[in-house]
Amino acid sequence: MPIFEYQCEKCKRVFSFLVRNVADHQTPKCPKCGHEKMTRVLSRFAAPKSRASAAGGDDFGGMPGDDDMPPGMESLLAEAEGMDEDDPRAMGRLMRRMAEETGEPMPPEMQEMVRRLEAGEDPEAIEEDMGDVFGEDGGGGLGGGDDTLYDG
Repeated sequence: MPIFEYQCEKCKRVFSFLVRNVADHQTPKCPKCGHEKMTRVLSRFAAPKSRASAAGGDDFGGMPGDDDMPPGMESLLAEAEGMDEDDPRAMGRLMRRMAEETGEPMPPEMQEMVRRLEAGEDPEAIEEDMGDVFGEDGGGGLGGGDDTLYDG
């Protein structure tokens, strides 16, 4: 049974839903605020850190012998591993490429943040202006995540 993650367009929180029947699955309502408009997002656990870790299996969902990596994803992972973490332009380019490769739309706040990173702005200045767009844990999507697994 897959786990799908959705982000509420109103409160910006990300929630995980256990989907028992994919064929009958419908987009859920927000468990926090009840808003009906939720957008499916790429799970934090959907892609392994690197091809090498995927080959051995890891806690990011990598499976031994997994050769179903989408085209372009391997070069994207290699780029992420070699990226200069102190270069906001590189960070912005990587985030834009990741969205393009996964086909997941970026919310307007994320588009603005990526645009500013690509322009070379300091990430801390962007965070000061826009707030903590990654949530407290640094990866839960805009507005943070929720550790509860909901029935979807």
